[in-house]
Amino acid sequence: MADEALLGIDIGTSGSKGVLTTANGKILARAERAHRTRYPRPGWVEHDPDAIWWNDFRELVAELLPAAEGYELAALGVSGIGPVLLPADERGTALRPAILYGVDTRATAEISELENELGAEEIVRHGGSALSSQAVGPKIRWLVNNEPEVYRRTAKLLMCSSYLVHRLTGRYVLDHHSASQCDPLYDLHGKRWSPEWSSRVAPGLELPELAWPTEVVGRVGGAAAAETGLPEGLPVTTGTVDAWAEAASVGVRNPGDVMLMYGTTMFFVQVLREPLSHPALWATCGAYPDTYTLAAGMATSGAVTDWLRGLFGSEFSELVAAASEVPAGSRGLLLLPYFAGERTPVFDPDARGLLFGLTTSHGRAEVYRCALEGIAYGVRHNLEAMRDSGAEVERLVAVGGGTTGGLWTRIVSDVTGMPQSVPEETVGACYGDALLAGVATGVAVDPDGWNPVVETVEPDVANAERYDAFYRHYRSVHERTVDTAHFLAEQQRSAG
Repeated sequence: MADEALLGIDIGTSGSKGVLTTANGKILARAERAHRTRYPRPGWVEHDPDAIWWNDFRELVAELLPAAEGYELAALGVSGIGPVLLPADERGTALRPAILYGVDTRATAEISELENELGAEEIVRHGGSALSSQAVGPKIRWLVNNEPEVYRRTAKLLMCSSYLVHRLTGRYVLDHHSASQCDPLYDLHGKRWSPEWSSRVAPGLELPELAWPTEVVGRVGGAAAAETGLPEGLPVTTGTVDAWAEAASVGVRNPGDVMLMYGTTMFFVQVLREPLSHPALWATCGAYPDTYTLAAGMATSGAVTDWLRGLFGSEFSELVAAASEVPAGSRGLLLLPYFAGERTPVFDPDARGLLFGLTTSHGRAEVYRCALEGIAYGVRHNLEAMRDSGAEVERLVAVGGGTTGGLWTRIVSDVTGMPQSVPEETVGACYGDALLAGVATGVAVDPDGWNPVVETVEPDVANAERYDAFYRHYRSVHERTVDTAHFLAEQQRSAG
């Protein structure tokens, strides 16, 4: 009998990744695709699900499948950006581009509308999280208010992972974690859709069945097999949001574990024994049954470093090398990384980026380093909010493209005063998708041994003391400039 292999596919904000692994986590093949995210208006962020999600999926599968020769393909797991809102008709055909997660801030008025209607405190008590640009409920209300004809035709509420599962298997199903980010439609404590609130926020809409990411919910159908080259009948798991699959990929599954995902945005997932809530964070279900998490997310991180790379016309390796020669504090520079507003713990879609302290003596090395430091201050701010909720932050695990080169992770450890574990594989959520598929089918017999830690980044005490002073000013600068930031955000909207 042939050895078994597992396939994982993840659709990200600016690119998609896939892996083919053995049953014990050895990567047989990996593939990537870049794609463009649409920004049709200030505060609007969208994806075309057919052109991006399905096209990337098919291309990644086509590239990976040849490496499965000699193996028995046992299961497929998927994940994607989320939570997102994709209204679809009865057949699952998209009725408009998908409205992305918290980086899309169009539903600000609907947040206030729902808070007035349902009560801000009652929303937190019910679902664990305050309404923000991350929540799906206000986006649904935005659709009702602004595109009523689209809403009238909407029969299915899809997200990135559930869209792929529907096309592959025909099942209309969503994982509990993704559902728990559909505030205020989901009852976190009852682990179910709330019929009372769902009927008010999403009137007439049939919500998907619920399952856990560690469950097989269907098999690849004949039409999908013909389109993708996948074997008909291949088991497909429920799928989930990319960050939770990525947390699974690096062994973040025990209470006190926190994943730091260094990507286009910085994302945090902390595992809890029992549900906790904090007004500046998101409380959700976890990827594994009967687990809970606190989540946090900065609106930009890698997006800022990539912007600087383009601005300077330099490669990342050049910028990292130059910034490594600059001392902590970037020779007196401070950056607020709110280039697309900010999510947790600020929850201010009209916050804006700020580079403070510039002189003619500063160059690209200082500016690039201060960008890494500014994002690290945001990491510290979020970790402090987690502790304020009553959760223990015991172990940080770093993952994502930003771990490459080592400078960024060193700065974050210095700023936070905490070590970070770096696992052997940091390929991301697609690796977690394969792991979850292996858990769902019983193929992965030792999930804890999949991805061992190969490096621990320890904080430098001297740098940590210096960063303390910068961090205090980081916290105060936004508060002192918030009126100006909001004025400029309004000017940007007016300019189109």
